[in-house]
Amino acid sequence: MSDESDDAPSSNPEPYQRFPGLRIDRPEPGILRIVLDTPGKLNSVDAVKHANLADVWTVINRDPETKVVVVHGEGGAFSSGGDMGMIEQIVADPEVRAETFREARDLVYNMINCSKPIVSGIEKVAVGAGLATALMADISVCGRSTKIIDGHTKLGVAAGDHAVIIWPLLCGMARAKYYLLTCESLSGEEAERIGLVSMAVDDDQVIDKAFEIARQLAAGSQQAIQWTKLSLNNWLRMAGPSFDASAALELLGFAGTDVHEGVAAGAELVITFGFVVAHSKSRSTTLVVNPVPGP
Repeated sequence: MSDESDDAPSSNPEPYQRFPGLRIDRPEPGILRIVLDTPGKLNSVDAVKHANLADVWTVINRDPETKVVVVHGEGGAFSSGGDMGMIEQIVADPEVRAETFREARDLVYNMINCSKPIVSGIEKVAVGAGLATALMADISVCGRSTKIIDGHTKLGVAAGDHAVIIWPLLCGMARAKYYLLTCESLSGEEAERIGLVSMAVDDDQVIDKAFEIARQLAAGSQQAIQWTKLSLNNWLRMAGPSFDASAALELLGFAGTDVHEGVAAGAELVITFGFVVAHSKSRSTTLVVNPVPGP
């Protein structure tokens, strides 16, 4: 799934110039930083970003200069998830749905198989494809008041882009079912309490803590760290067939009827948690679709 902006010039260092949807740099020796940056949209994920997030990890895996990755959002927010333009394309075009299925699987499996440890700094809001990147990281640092939402079922599709492979392992099946079936939001503090994230810190300390952890990892035995990650991630690989089914069923749902109401709900907007959301009357649901900064 891509568009002509794939050819836009990139200021990223080699070998990352072919990922224009991501801002990538090397702030410190051994540390690679990936920043999600969509001005005015709380770093929503468009088609180019989605493709780049799927593919960048294989390049990182072969990058001898990188020991650890830090991923976060620009402007004090992680990501508001897939933008509505991308979702409408997925609904309308079977070829886009097929490519999105590939990208969704690659994003998850490539993060699992990337030998370099990944640290996420999760601020303000994390939804959808952005949430997948945040929680598939090896260590997740979350702001205490950050809002985490997996809104797939409220959109009208199965929760398929990461949750089935990792939520039950992190927070248990009972809580995973509750949050994924109801799409209830949870705070970073609650996410830490139930084990969904590695730690919650004060909101203004998220990025500093993520880099503190990255420096510790960069200074450690790279072989020992990488082989420990490889071994631990076999727990996730065992859940691969369940994840594959969920991703396929999500994309099948995009060809169904329920999703049209979820997309059309963007016409009726209310303010919740400081974000613009769409409210679906017939399903009594609220879906984050185009977040804007709150007061």
